Amino acid sequence: MYNRHIGDYMAYTTIQIREETREKLAKLKTYERETYDELLNLLMELVPFGDDEGEYTEEFKISLLRGLKDIKHGRTYSDEDVRKSLGIKR
Repeated sequence: MYNRHIGDYMAYTTIQIREETREKLAKLKTYERETYDELLNLLMELVPFGDDEGEYTEEFKISLLRGLKDIKHGRTYSDEDVRKSLGIKR
C-alpha cells in the first residue's frame, strides 16, 4: 500500500486470528474502510501510557490488561477473603 504521508511503501505482515475474533474486530470499526491496523492501534491506545510517576513499562501495561481480563472473568478475591487468608482481623 502506498503511504501518501511518507511517499514510500509500508511493510505489512499477516497475523493469524480466528474468524470469531475477526468478526468482533469488524464490529468495532468506526467506518467501512477502516483497516484492522488502524483499529488495533486505536485499541492499544486504550492501555494507559503512564501516570504522575512516569511512563509504564510494556510488562506493566500487559499486567494491567491481564488484571482487567481477570476481573471480567470473576477471577478476583474480596478484601474480606484476603484478610482471612493473611490472618488480618478487621
